[in-house]
Amino acid sequence: MTTLDTRPITVDLAIQGMTCASCAGRIERRLNDLEGVEATVNYATEQATVTASGVDPATLVEAVEAVGYHATVVPAMGSGPATPSGAAPAEDPTAALRHRLLVSAALSLPVVVLSMVPALQFTNWQWLALTLAAPVVVWGAAPFHRAAWTNARHGAATMDTLISIGTIAAMAWSVYALFFGGAGMPGMTMSMELTGSRGNGAHEIYLEVAAAVTVFVLAGRYAEARAKRSSGAALKALLELGAKDAAVLRDGLEVRVPIDQLAVGDVFVVRPGEKVATDGVVVEGTSAIDTSLLTGESVPVEVGPDDLVTGATVNAGGRLVIRATRVGADTQLSRIARLVTEAQTGKAPIQRLADRISAVFVPIVLVLALLTLGVWLALGAGPNLAFTAAVAVLIIACPCALGLATPTALLVGTGRGAQLGILIKGPEVLESTRRVDTVVLDKTGTITTGRMSLVEVVATDGTDPDELLRIAAALEDASEHPIARAIAAAGIDRLGTLPAVESFQSTQGLGVQGIVDGHAVVAGRQQFLADWALHPGPDLSAAKDAAEARGQTAVLVGWDGEVHGLLVVADTVRPTSAEAITELRSLGLTPVLLTGDNTAAAQHVARAVGIDEVIAEVLPEDKLAVVARLQSEGRVVAMVGDGVNDAAALAQADLGLAMGAGTDVAIEASDLTLVRDDLRTAATAIRLSRRTLRTIKGNLFWAFAYNVAAIPLAALGYLNPLIAGAAMAFSSVFVVGNSLRLKTFHGR
Repeated sequence: MTTLDTRPITVDLAIQGMTCASCAGRIERRLNDLEGVEATVNYATEQATVTASGVDPATLVEAVEAVGYHATVVPAMGSGPATPSGAAPAEDPTAALRHRLLVSAALSLPVVVLSMVPALQFTNWQWLALTLAAPVVVWGAAPFHRAAWTNARHGAATMDTLISIGTIAAMAWSVYALFFGGAGMPGMTMSMELTGSRGNGAHEIYLEVAAAVTVFVLAGRYAEARAKRSSGAALKALLELGAKDAAVLRDGLEVRVPIDQLAVGDVFVVRPGEKVATDGVVVEGTSAIDTSLLTGESVPVEVGPDDLVTGATVNAGGRLVIRATRVGADTQLSRIARLVTEAQTGKAPIQRLADRISAVFVPIVLVLALLTLGVWLALGAGPNLAFTAAVAVLIIACPCALGLATPTALLVGTGRGAQLGILIKGPEVLESTRRVDTVVLDKTGTITTGRMSLVEVVATDGTDPDELLRIAAALEDASEHPIARAIAAAGIDRLGTLPAVESFQSTQGLGVQGIVDGHAVVAGRQQFLADWALHPGPDLSAAKDAAEARGQTAVLVGWDGEVHGLLVVADTVRPTSAEAITELRSLGLTPVLLTGDNTAAAQHVARAVGIDEVIAEVLPEDKLAVVARLQSEGRVVAMVGDGVNDAAALAQADLGLAMGAGTDVAIEASDLTLVRDDLRTAATAIRLSRRTLRTIKGNLFWAFAYNVAAIPLAALGYLNPLIAGAAMAFSSVFVVGNSLRLKTFHGR
C-alpha cells in the first residue's frame, strides 16, 4: 500500500457491476477493512464516498476490483469537463438490457405456449422449443450467470445465484431428457402429473421454466435500471445552469471565451438577459439581478458597484462589468452541486426486502436441493426421481414472482401517479413515506406561486383607484423589471388598453418616471419620490409600512406635485396551499416553513396557510443543515421545494418532493416530482407512495409464501418440475393482479 499525506481526503468512486443492495454492502465492508478508511456505498447512485487517511485512491480502486467490481475515481467538482463522470452518459445505458429483454421475450413466448398448451404440441415440437430456449438461457441469462460466478468466487450467494442455478438445472435436465431420455421421441407430449415417481423425469422437459424465469427477472432488472438511470442527472442539470462562455474585457475589447478559461481577476461584461458567468464583484453599472434560480426568491436584487454577484444568476436590467472572484469548483453553483452529491451519496444504502430475505433464503434453498438429491439417492429411488425432486426444489424456489413483485407494483403505481400529477422515481424512495413525520416546505414557488403580482391598490382621497392603476401601469409598461411587469399586467387585465408613455426614464434600484396623459408621473421607492419633493401622507405611509411588514413590495405613485397612492406587489399564496397543509396534517405530518425570505414575509404566509413552525432567512447551505438537524432530532423528514437552493436539502431529506414547475436540478435531486403546481398533490403523493409500498411488501410476501409452502412438497417428490413451474407462474399471476389494484387508487 502506498501511503500519502496523512490528512484525510474525500474520494468519490463510480462503481459498476452491482446487481443488488448486497453487492453495495460487500464493497462497503471491503473498503472499510482498509486501515484509515471510512466508506459509504450507495447502490441507488452507484457511487461510493470514501474518507481516507494516508491511502492512495488507486488502492481504493484495487480494493473494489478485488471483490469483483469495477471502480473509477470521480473528478473533483468543477474540474475537467462540464459533465462529470458521475453524470448520466450520453448513450442510454439501459439499451443493451432492453435489447436482451426483448429478444429473450420474443424467443420465450413460443416455448411457453407450446409447453403449456398440449393441443399445440405438434410432432417434434420439443426440438423447436430447445432451439428457441437455448439462446435465452445461455445469452439472455448471461448477466445472472456472470454475477453468480463472481459471487461464487468470493464465497457469496445472491438471487443471481439461485436464478443461474435454477435456469441451468432446468435447461441441463431438459437436454438430458431430450438426448438420453424419452423426451426426444417424435410425438412426445408434456405430462401434467402432479407428483414425481420412480423413473419419472427422463421423459419431461422444463424449457419453458428456464426461459420464463430468465425473461421475468430480466424485466425486473430493466425496470430497476430505468429507475436508476437518472441518478447522476441532478449534478449534470445543476452544472448546466451556468453560463457556457463569458465576454471578457482584454485591452478594452470584449473577447468571448469558454467558461472553463475564465480566471480569478478577469473582468467580463454581462448584458441584460444574460447569465452572470461566475461569482464576482460589480465594477461598473447598476442592474436588477434575478437570483431565483439559486435563492428561490422572486424579487430581483438591485446591485451596483462593489456589490457581490453569483454565477448562473440572470441580469434583468442594465449592463454590468464584473470582476471574477471565484471560478470553477469554488463558485457557489459548484458548492451547491457538491452538497447535492454529498447528500445523495451519504444516504445509507437501502436494503430491499427481497435482498435481505435472500441472504438467508438462497443458501437454504441450495442446501435443501442438495439434501433432496442426496436423500432420494440414499433411499434407492434412482437418479431420475432424485434429480427431478431436486430440480423441482430449485424451480419452485426460483424468484420469478420476486422479479415482478417490485416493478409491477411500481409501474402500475407510477402510471396511476402520472394521472394524478405525481412522478415516483423508484422503489427505494417508498421506504421513507411510511415513516415520515415532518414535512419541510419551501415558500417561494411551493406554498406561493413564485411570481410577482399586484395584490392591492391604495389610493388617496380624491383619487380613483382605477385611474391610479391606469397611469402607473402605463408608466411601468415601458420597464422590463419584474415588479413593473406585474403592475403592467394587472393594469392590462383590469382596464384593457393602456395610454402611451413619453420621455420614459428608469433609475436602477429606485424607480421610473415619464409623461402619461400630460402628467409627469413618478413611481418607485419613497426616497426616489422625495427627490421630486413628493411625500406620502400619514395614511399612505401607514399602508406602506404595513405592506412591507408583511414582506410585500410597496410602489409609491405621484404626479402633479403630490403622491396619489401606492401599489402593493407580492408573491401570492397558492389558493390550494391552506387545504394542502390540512391534508398533510391529516397524514400525521408536522409542517415546517423553511425559506430564505425575510421573517415578516414568512410569518405572514405561514399564518395564511396554517403553519406554526417557521424557519426564515436561511441560505442554501442552511437549508440542508436545517433538514439534517431535524433528522438528528429523530424526525423522518420530507422536503418540498422547487429551486436550485432546495436541491441539496431535497437530496438530504428522507423523502424529497419537487414541484414540477421548479428547476430541473430540484426535480432530479428529489424522490417524487409533483407535476401539477398544486401543493395538495404532495399529500396525494405520500398516500400513493404508502399504498404502493404496502402493495410491494404484499407481493414480496406472497412471492415467497407460495414458493416456500411448496418447497417441502417438491422435496418429498409430490411435485414434478413442470408443476413447480406452473405454481411459480401462478404466484406471478397473483403478484400482477395484486399490483393492478393500484389502478383504483384515488387522490383523496
